[in-house]
Amino acid sequence: MKRRDILKGISFGSLGFVGLNPQVKAAELLDHPFDSDDKDKKDPAFKQFGRTEFEKERDAKLFAEQFFNKHEMNTIAVLADIIIPRDERSGSATDAGTPAFIEFIAKDKPEFQTPLRGGLGWLDNEAQKRFGNVFIEITPQQRIEIVEDIAYPERKKPGMSHGVAFFNLMRNLTATAFWSSKIGISDIGYMGNTPNVWNGVPEEVLKQYGL
Repeated sequence: MKRRDILKGISFGSLGFVGLNPQVKAAELLDHPFDSDDKDKKDPAFKQFGRTEFEKERDAKLFAEQFFNKHEMNTIAVLADIIIPRDERSGSATDAGTPAFIEFIAKDKPEFQTPLRGGLGWLDNEAQKRFGNVFIEITPQQRIEIVEDIAYPERKKPGMSHGVAFFNLMRNLTATAFWSSKIGISDIGYMGNTPNVWNGVPEEVLKQYGL
């Protein structure tokens, strides 16, 4: 099932599993913010319409901070692209700037910091136990083997509770980031308010009513 078919029956708040891509390679650290087209938001001169001075100052402070280290950001990127891989229609989660979105959310919502950092540590520990290396350094097929054990809560195995909780959080954040980005909005075909051209009442309708 493709991810656009899954969207028909789910909401972002209760997202089911989106997809597994065994071909994802370890990503380089992404230095662009959520949705690369929004990179100017790091510029102090960027005009944030509808924001109070307090909100603009707070945003600037959060953008200037870095919570996740390079290894953690790379792990987030690899896992996000397993959840939403690139396909023939649109880009992947990292193409939409998902890692930078998750980095921002971790600073904006500090209650997510421990679950996210702890979950990334759990993922590396599980990879070390099974395959002798951290998650981004094992093979794509080995990554999928781990993800398969934590992606489906109803199939939860003993000892997988922490991994399942972490994956649920990552999946929801990844989907929220992707489908609120320009790539994701285009992916579902949302057009928004667009101008139209009206050439008047069709001739056949005018004739029908004798006009």
